[in-house]
Amino acid sequence: MPSGAIADRNLRRVVAASLIGATIEWYDFFLYGTVAGIVFSKLFFPAENPLVSILLAYTTFAVGFLARPLGGFIFGHFGDRIGRKSMLILTLMIMGIGTMLIGLLPTYQQIGVAAPILLLVLRVLQGIGLGGEWGGAVTMTYEYATEDKRGLYASFPQIGLSIGLCLSAGIVALASSLPGTEFLDWGWRVGFLLSVVLVAVGLYIRLRILETPEFLRLKEQRREVQIPFMNMLREYPVNVLLGMGARYIDGVFFNVFAVFSIAYLVNTVHINRTTALWGVFASALVMIVFIPLFGHLADKWGRGKTYAIGSILLAISAYPAFWLMSSGNIVAIFVSMVVPFGIIYAMCYGPEAALFCDLFDARVRYTGISFVYQFSGIFASGITPIIATYLIAANGNQPWYLCAYVVFAALVSAASAIAIKGPIGKPMADAPAQINAVRAS
Repeated sequence: MPSGAIADRNLRRVVAASLIGATIEWYDFFLYGTVAGIVFSKLFFPAENPLVSILLAYTTFAVGFLARPLGGFIFGHFGDRIGRKSMLILTLMIMGIGTMLIGLLPTYQQIGVAAPILLLVLRVLQGIGLGGEWGGAVTMTYEYATEDKRGLYASFPQIGLSIGLCLSAGIVALASSLPGTEFLDWGWRVGFLLSVVLVAVGLYIRLRILETPEFLRLKEQRREVQIPFMNMLREYPVNVLLGMGARYIDGVFFNVFAVFSIAYLVNTVHINRTTALWGVFASALVMIVFIPLFGHLADKWGRGKTYAIGSILLAISAYPAFWLMSSGNIVAIFVSMVVPFGIIYAMCYGPEAALFCDLFDARVRYTGISFVYQFSGIFASGITPIIATYLIAANGNQPWYLCAYVVFAALVSAASAIAIKGPIGKPMADAPAQINAVRAS
């Protein structure tokens, strides 16, 4: 078979492996966030004050983000030293096991304080797994693609976020339709247990992919660095800060609209839980189309420019979106979620992967993008539901303080994205002939 056909087949496998792996990881992670405010606050953190229960549940949600930088550091280090593929297999297994065990966990009423402690431990496992997953999946597709299509191909793992969100929101919405108390009794567990099936499929595909030619060239030339994290800090300190700044609106906007909005619509606007979940589902479904579209356009317009425009549009959308959401009208609520979250948000999230990969060379890329994405996730994502809950309460159950926070994050990200100059260097030369001629099987 011609080497070009082999390379195309390998690229398709890498895209498929990265997409399904990212889908599973995000499904597992968001399933937790979806039920945190409506299930875990009742079953694992019972308190006389419902606000306290919700805040405690969201605190364990935030802990997952605290664990993600650790996962990014561990798997980024070995991904830059040993290889991308082997780390991606490990991250998938860790995430899948942690999620399945959450589905089997006894409640506070059954085992007392051990229940929230065990939930916290499993949430940490989820965070470590996802912390290593995102950087590896993005690096694989970015390094396999040609330079003029890296924005497009690196956006494919990003679609895993929207598919995973579709699956988690859809399954919880279906389970929510169970009669009586069956959803709280056992229905919410189904989504966590289904993760086992998804992981099995993901492992089958990932075991069949090849290492990236760019990393194999590093190995051949013996150019790996001993401690990628230190090289990253020493050589790219400004890029690290710019990447974290750009990431700010991504984490804030996603967690306001995909995580916090469910609890807000249910507890404040008093919308049926199933309706709120279908709103998130519809937004994620639309996003599947727009993520690769904006990834492709970023290759033509420039990734920093595309990201900055998307950030500004997100700032503009915040107040109108919550005004529509607060109306209580079902059609208005769906519009308030689908347009800003399903379409405009994709303008940032689609180009984001390649934008961050542009910040670092191949020696430290896995470590670099993992650190930028996961460490900034602590303040950009992990604590956002807590901040949102506090701002809504401080504003008399009105969303306007929260909207101001979204605008602030968007402006910081727009300025950071405009300042990013990339990519760093040119792609490495093609791997040696013996690598490109490897069997397609």
